[in-house]
Amino acid sequence: SRQSSRFMPHTMSSKDNTISFPELIKLKRDCGQLNRAEISTFVQGVTSGAIQKSQIGAMLMAIWQKGMTDEETLAMTREMMNSGETFKWPKEWLVVDKHSTGGVGDKVSLPLAPALAACGCKVPMISGRGLAHTGGTLDKLESIPGFKVNQSVEQVMWDLFKLQMICMKYAHFLCFLNSARRLAQSLVMAGNKLGVKTGAVLSRMDAPIGQSVGNAVEVCEALECLKGRGSDDLKELVICLGGYLLWMCGHSGTLDSGKTEIAVKLENGEALKKFEAMLVAQGVSADVAHSLCSNETDYSKHMKRAAHQTELEVLDDGAVLDIDGLALAEVLHKLGAGRTKSGEEIDHSVGAEILVEMGQQVKKGQPWIRIHHNCPNLKPHYSDLRKALVIGSHDKYETASRVAEFIHPDYPNMS
Repeated sequence: SRQSSRFMPHTMSSKDNTISFPELIKLKRDCGQLNRAEISTFVQGVTSGAIQKSQIGAMLMAIWQKGMTDEETLAMTREMMNSGETFKWPKEWLVVDKHSTGGVGDKVSLPLAPALAACGCKVPMISGRGLAHTGGTLDKLESIPGFKVNQSVEQVMWDLFKLQMICMKYAHFLCFLNSARRLAQSLVMAGNKLGVKTGAVLSRMDAPIGQSVGNAVEVCEALECLKGRGSDDLKELVICLGGYLLWMCGHSGTLDSGKTEIAVKLENGEALKKFEAMLVAQGVSADVAHSLCSNETDYSKHMKRAAHQTELEVLDDGAVLDIDGLALAEVLHKLGAGRTKSGEEIDHSVGAEILVEMGQQVKKGQPWIRIHHNCPNLKPHYSDLRKALVIGSHDKYETASRVAEFIHPDYPNMS
């Protein structure tokens, strides 16, 4: 019965050994290294439902506290991969994927996937939904009327065959460079040892990506990027990540040539055409898709618009030294842009447009942010929103590229 003690002596047999789940948890808690059979026992227990949620939580806590060796990471990844169905791609396809740019305002996948598709790549980005501050890529895409995120395996394969892409992604980020580097090295190691050519790019997420945070507003900004407009830092990430993937998969001879090709696809409209085709393939009417991907900039004709738009003003003269994306996202979450638990509805129309840029000289009274909200009174959130903007002396601002470091097993560090 699942009603009894927290650590019930459920057991599973793995080869010739039988070990209980509590023993596995204790072994990891006490700094032991789990072998492949023990990790297989744990993964099978999770997927079969034989292990309780409390035991899963205890094991994850032990792993978080004690860490995992490369061998454990590789074994865990392999067992999780083999626990379900895997996609099989035709050998002639040039299949690439990008996961987890992260950061507040992350809409990188939306222009990146069609840009890669325009270069001849297949981009089967598979995603979950956002949890916490704002929605994930699926939530953002659902801001578009008619967009269907649930596709069958057969439909995914057909769309990839026709369009060379399907744009889905889940984002997550680490805050500190050393932690991010260790995670990236672990992921690169595991991917390559499992036969997936894998590299990583460490990018700075100090401030929101681009000039918008939310769901519908981020889709609008992604469309602007696909039209050759929009914020420079979003373009930088799209071009850098896309160029890196083209180089890694052998499509481009150098990183620079890969970046150039991505930039060209954004400028000449080919990436935008791929995005329009993707919208139609996933349920959006051809008329709506064409309108969104035209030179039109009034996206409110098709995207839900919040009842209120409120601008906040700068309180002092100076330069923009920082925009605290997390503080901003927490307010938007309270306004309905994100969810606290799985299954909750989110308000796609809630979001923020940032009207200033990092390092920009601003004057007192100048609008710096426009909040899209449906609550009648935004004043209770003014204090938290104002904390997100840091104004100071311009000589204290240091310009930095979004991209901090490349990690690849076969090539020298390019940071």
